Parts: sequence; structure tokens; C-alpha cells
Amino acid sequence: MQKRHGNRLQYFQEQGYTTNKYVIPFIEEIKKLTPDSKVLEIGCGEGGNLKPFLDLGCKCWGIDLNQNQINNAKTFFTEHPNNKNLTLICENIYDIKSLPQFDFIVMRDVIEHIPNQEKFMGFLQQFMLPGAVVFFGFPPWQMPFGGHQQVFKNKFLSKVPYTHLLPRFLYRFVMRVFGESDGMISSRMDIKDTGISIERFERIVKKEKYRIEKRHYYLINPNYEAKFSLKPRKQIGLIARIPYLRNFFTTAMYYVLSFQTKNESNS
Repeated sequence: MQKRHGNRLQYFQEQGYTTNKYVIPFIEEIKKLTPDSKVLEIGCGEGGNLKPFLDLGCKCWGIDLNQNQINNAKTFFTEHPNNKNLTLICENIYDIKSLPQFDFIVMRDVIEHIPNQEKFMGFLQQFMLPGAVVFFGFPPWQMPFGGHQQVFKNKFLSKVPYTHLLPRFLYRFVMRVFGESDGMISSRMDIKDTGISIERFERIVKKEKYRIEKRHYYLINPNYEAKFSLKPRKQIGLIARIPYLRNFFTTAMYYVLSFQTKNESNS
């Protein structure tokens, strides 16, 4: 595990840096933000991705299942001049009784953790205002660290790529041999169940009547600039066009989606 994974303020700041520099410009090529924009982040953690939206004066909602992270978020935003525009909720989104509709929904490094992604993508549409867009950023499952192995306690194992692609019994065995805890093993196996490829994500997008407004394949994830001082690099040439193979060499996918109305989808 890298030190940054235990430093939640640093993680918060890294998220804000990447969202401000890369995510918001990517989204705004499709739809412009204004101070009247309503923004929802699902799986917000400490809210680092929401900070740049709040800086712009947007009305922001963040939802997460982790109470400790929500508590951290409340602490980090205590002094923010626009904190009156921020609502933080610790609850399963399926259980929330009342939420407004939003102009922008943000899900960065979250969809790969959600069970039954088909159900979720359909459920999400009820929170979208007419003309709303959804940002998704995620690592394809087969990429070198698609199983989030970088958080392993064992320093050697945390640096070995593609171990998450081992058969389940062998992957579990390797984690035990290198001294990972039962909790860590369980969480990595959960990701093995929910990890998502480019092709599967786009099949769900099509099935649930979304439209891909914009898409980028990244050889070097934009977040690696804040983490490792590496400049983002998009995939070029044939790799991005070859189904399945591209998952192994694409460290991040960025999408902006809109929802097709019934009339649009039948036209």
C-alpha cells in the first residue's frame, strides 16, 4: 500500500486536482456548468471530486456508503465558502427516499465496484433532468491494476500487475501467501466479481438507451499526474479499436453519456 492510500486529505486533494484539470473540461465539451447546475456524485468518498464543482458555485450532492469518509468530507469542507451548497448523505442510493433531479451526475472509479450494473444504470435515469449528462471514469477490468491491487499491504504484491486475472482459487491463494488480511482478500474478490470491461460497459449503455456523447481511451490515466507526476496519454493507433485487447493496455476510460428519450431511441 502506498502512503497516499492512508492519507485521506492527500487523496481528497488528488481527486480535486484531476477533476478540475481533466474531468470538468472533458464534461464541458458536451455541456457547460453554471452556478445554477445541480451535480450529484455517487460514491463520493471524501468529496474530492465535488470540490471543483463547489468552487464554481454549483449545488452539489455527494452520496457514499462509508460513514467515516462522509465524516472526513464534512471536515474537509468546513471552511469552504460555498459549503452551504453541499449536501452529503451516507446511505445506499437504492434506499434514499427523496432526491432531486440533476444536470450532471459524476461517477469516477465507482462503476467497477457496483454489483448488477445493468440494474444500476437503469435506476440512475430517474435522477436525470432533461438534457442531463453522466460522467463515468473507470479502469477496464483487464488493465494491469484493474483489481486495485495497489492497495495491498504487501509492498511487493502491490506492485505486481495482472495478478487479479488469476483464477479465483489461485488469486486467493497468492494473497494469503503474501499475508493479506481476510478483509483485504474479501474486498479484492468482490472487485473480481464486479470489475467491468469496455465492451460490457458499452453493451449496458446501449441496452439502457444511453447515448455516448464523448469517449476517451487513456494509456496513462489522467489521475497518474497527481499520483506519480506522469502526463496523461490517450490511446492512439489500432489498440483502442481492437475489442478485448484494448482492455489490457487502457488504464482509464472517460465517458460522457446522455439518456435517449423513447422518441429518440425509436427514431
